[in-house]
Amino acid sequence: MIDFHYWPTPNGWKVSIMLEECGLDYNMIPVNISKGEQFTPEFLSVSPNNRMPAIVDHEYPGGPISVFESGAILMHLAEKTGRFMPTDPRGLNEAREWLFWQVGNLGPMAGQLSHFVNYAEGEHAYSHQRYANEYNRCIGVLERRLDGREYILGDEYSVADMASWPWILIARPLGQSLDEFPNVARWRQAVKERPAVQAGVDLGKDLRRTAPPTDEERELLYHQTAASTRARSRQD
Repeated sequence: MIDFHYWPTPNGWKVSIMLEECGLDYNMIPVNISKGEQFTPEFLSVSPNNRMPAIVDHEYPGGPISVFESGAILMHLAEKTGRFMPTDPRGLNEAREWLFWQVGNLGPMAGQLSHFVNYAEGEHAYSHQRYANEYNRCIGVLERRLDGREYILGDEYSVADMASWPWILIARPLGQSLDEFPNVARWRQAVKERPAVQAGVDLGKDLRRTAPPTDEERELLYHQTAASTRARSRQD
């Protein structure tokens, strides 16, 4: 059994999709990031970066093991199941490259753009344009990669697709059309049609917020420092 600490966001969907694709038994533990549940000592013992997703694999040889960071979790689950990650050296190298590309480029740029589109108060024209351009650039990288390929690594669906797809799913709400990226649009739809992907995105859909964050929630989500994290973990 796997304990899955989760909230329905693109980073959470990466892991929920992988768990569903692999057919693994898991126990979803909601981490309400708007209420500060990511600062509890119990959660920090699993995810010291006070970010979800995180897992505890109770079936690991030698005893339970915790894994935080979505890319590391995907690699752990791929190694555990022997699925969705190439085994030949060249393919494994490409999988690592594209997984690290997502966690270092596509995800952070889309996440920062989302902040200025959805949450930042006031006008931030430079910041908004900066991250919109970077997100657009990253989609262009993916467009070139998918030219002549069904999936990111070629003919085989993999963790590289699971990592990147959630951040392309939300392109339109971020103001980014896919009209100029036909390869990405085709790939987005193909992945979306997978039953496990649909189940992964639907996980905890009743938890998704519909109202704008309150001032207290903004403070929790967007004004974190080392000192504030220490203080919140002690309060909890």
